[in-house]
Amino acid sequence: MDPQSQNTSLQRLQNVEKRIVRVLELAGGVTDELSSPGGPRKELVSNHCAEFMQSIKDIQVTLREEIKSACEYRPFEKCDYSSRISNEICCKKLAYIVAELDAMKQTVDDYRGTS
Repeated sequence: MDPQSQNTSLQRLQNVEKRIVRVLELAGGVTDELSSPGGPRKELVSNHCAEFMQSIKDIQVTLREEIKSACEYRPFEKCDYSSRISNEICCKKLAYIVAELDAMKQTVDDYRGTS
């Protein structure tokens, strides 16, 4: 992912954040309207709810696209760190096993020497 696409990705996520704030404002507006002493204005509630639902759908689409593009981005796919560490761990395990086998051989040799 080049810096330009990272920038646009961050911009899209910032726009999603703004839309989420707007969705919360819409939900608050509907709640206020439903609790008004004069009763809710049906058209206002309907408009707010329609905008709310459309915004939620738009947010979901944008987030899906961002998640998908993030999954395609693998900055460490050519990195051999994990395989090198795995090999080093295996080497340490083998060295430990060799030392244990040497100790066992010494014990067997000592036992045979005393018999």
